[in-house]
Amino acid sequence: MAASLAVMSSQDFGQNLRVCRWGTLLSLFSILFGFGMGGVFGAFEAPLKDGLSQRAEAVRDVVYAGDAAKVKSVVDKSWSYYKRAHMHAGGIGAAALGAILLLATLRRPKVMLRRGVALALGLGALGYPLFWMLAARMAPGLGSTHAAKESLSWLAVPSAGLLLLGLMAVMVLMAIELFTPRQAPE
Repeated sequence: MAASLAVMSSQDFGQNLRVCRWGTLLSLFSILFGFGMGGVFGAFEAPLKDGLSQRAEAVRDVVYAGDAAKVKSVVDKSWSYYKRAHMHAGGIGAAALGAILLLATLRRPKVMLRRGVALALGLGALGYPLFWMLAARMAPGLGSTHAAKESLSWLAVPSAGLLLLGLMAVMVLMAIELFTPRQAPE
């Protein structure tokens, strides 16, 4: 018995990609967010850094007990969180988009599963870098990057979880596609 090597038509791919539209759009927004942050860094690095310092200075006596070294440490780490948001947005957005495009090439997943996996990837791709940006902005006023991350765990944990679940789902669906024998045509 020869296995069938059916080729997906561009119409099928288009329909599958349409099912994945929200995840695709969110992944592209994530990439745009990352590129946009890079542009903002290039144009407004000094004002961004000053904004972080001003947030810390506003609470220097109350939150930092006047400790200039701690203020500098938190502001410097906050700037690194901005950069982390920028890098994560571009990288994770591109990876999620790639996984969604791969998902759209598969024949087997049902529409709801395909839609859910794509949406998980898209939401995670946008949510996780947003977490780092918000943590960067909040940390100077809270006096701690740890406190900022903890206060935003409601965003970080589900976003990272959606990314991991989405990627694992694509891996399993891809393995099923590649390693499950095809039925002979009738």
